[in-house]
Amino acid sequence: MTQTTYEYQDVEGGSPIKMWTRGVPVDDKAREQLTKAAKMPFIFKHVAAMPDVHVGIGATVGSVIPTKGAVIPAAVGVDIGCGMMAARTSLVASDLPDNLGGIRSAIEAAVPHGRSSGRGGRDKGSWGDPPPAVVDAWAKLAERFGRIVAKYPRLKNTNNLVHLGTLGTGNHFIELCLDTEQRVWVMLHSGSRGVGNAIGTFFIELAKQDMRKWHINLPDQDLAYFPEGTDHFDDYVEAVEWAQDFAALNRRVMMTHVLDALRSQIAKPFDAECEAVNCHHNYVTRENHFGENVLVTRKGAVRAAKGTMGIIPGSMGAKSFIVRGLGNAESFDSCSHGAGRVMSRTQAKKLVTLDEHIADTAGVECRKDEGVIDETPKAYKPIEAVMAAQADLVEIVHTLKQVVCVKG
Repeated sequence: MTQTTYEYQDVEGGSPIKMWTRGVPVDDKAREQLTKAAKMPFIFKHVAAMPDVHVGIGATVGSVIPTKGAVIPAAVGVDIGCGMMAARTSLVASDLPDNLGGIRSAIEAAVPHGRSSGRGGRDKGSWGDPPPAVVDAWAKLAERFGRIVAKYPRLKNTNNLVHLGTLGTGNHFIELCLDTEQRVWVMLHSGSRGVGNAIGTFFIELAKQDMRKWHINLPDQDLAYFPEGTDHFDDYVEAVEWAQDFAALNRRVMMTHVLDALRSQIAKPFDAECEAVNCHHNYVTRENHFGENVLVTRKGAVRAAKGTMGIIPGSMGAKSFIVRGLGNAESFDSCSHGAGRVMSRTQAKKLVTLDEHIADTAGVECRKDEGVIDETPKAYKPIEAVMAAQADLVEIVHTLKQVVCVKG
């Protein structure tokens, strides 16, 4: 490998890989997965790996996969449109109560979060009876969803309306943060929820069926793809664009409910439109790079075109960043979507003690129980090293530190 601002790796029988991972650990399985993706015949120019890169399903999380003439559903994943939203309020730290427990409880009451399964009773992460504002928001999506369901009826009975404006589980969160000037921000992370998962899962399996039907051998069956010009390609692009719109709207609805919860706890009137960013980091879109129109799949990566604002969160207890893209053509105008895992969820539960989690989240009003050990700071790469590795991709505009964190 030769060093520039990125590591360069030739791939025999494939396209090269450019990795913005200097000073950041990358495990061998992630490198192997990147190599398999780079061997697909329709990769455009090269595969770009972000500093938070780690193993995913089909393709690594933290990778940018540009293609011509095909799309890989598993590279987009099942949390279609997952991303971040942040809004700066006119509040400052001194406007917050000394005990933040009431704010956390109010947010938890305002936004369905987590997941419960079993017969009888609704999933606690969904609306039992969606409020009028959620029903009104759904109306913006309903007609297009109807067209998708007309072709694929099995997608009808999914958590769609009842998941609009809800958080979910895993690494999704709602946070209250302070910037270096002690201004209060609200930040949240979620995607297209149950309906996006159903769409992603369905089309990933459909692509695998097509590969078997056409006797196409793949380096990994999760790299099954739809060639452009086929009905399945067009149907997938339509469905994935809808799910991405659902995800962006999901975050906007949630933000409204979180701000309402905040107003119920803070008597002082405040605005929350000072600065707002709403960006995907699991999605596919058409863009122009190196003078050609291509499909760009960002799996755990954020668009960082010149001047474009983005969000790069750290883990629970770590810093997060509002960034401005520098428009680095070699990364296909992209940057990382977070810190990136260094431990799997299973490893974190085995290796990190509850005492360590409590110490690492000191000063944050959040869950401090064994149910969130898989999301503890030690499970992630150091966010400072991740930011240093992509200094030529983004510039930091605001540095945030959370004081409240709600997780499912």
